[in-house]
Amino acid sequence: MGILTQIVAAEEDEFVAIGESLRPLDEWSGIERRGIDTAKIATLHCLLTGEEFDMAISAYEPVHVGSEGAVVLRLADEVTERLATLEEEALELVAGELAATEDFEMEQWDPEEVLALVLDLADLARLADAQGQVLFVWMHPLLT
Repeated sequence: MGILTQIVAAEEDEFVAIGESLRPLDEWSGIERRGIDTAKIATLHCLLTGEEFDMAISAYEPVHVGSEGAVVLRLADEVTERLATLEEEALELVAGELAATEDFEMEQWDPEEVLALVLDLADLARLADAQGQVLFVWMHPLLT
């Protein structure tokens, strides 16, 4: 079973609506990837903030569990801020480190795919920052 993940920029109080949505990207700006789970989000958090994994993972308790099985996490403000402010060269370094982590290597993510993910997240973080929004991670199990 895999995970379909959509990361969206939304108002801080919209997490319930996101969790109940069957396809948040139809209503909010965002990106979609398969296989992004809480551990991968926490790993990115660690790379951007320097926090230990155990501390980072504790920041990603679900803010909502939808009636259709979707789980919603709120991306930490410091992660959104770092993504929004880092230059492309720094983002490339983060993507390289992320691609080399156990979670991404085990699932054989292509380094170019990881780079595209990080750059897309940075663009989304900039949009959220400009609009006074936050980033939410919507994850839904796929029955495959």
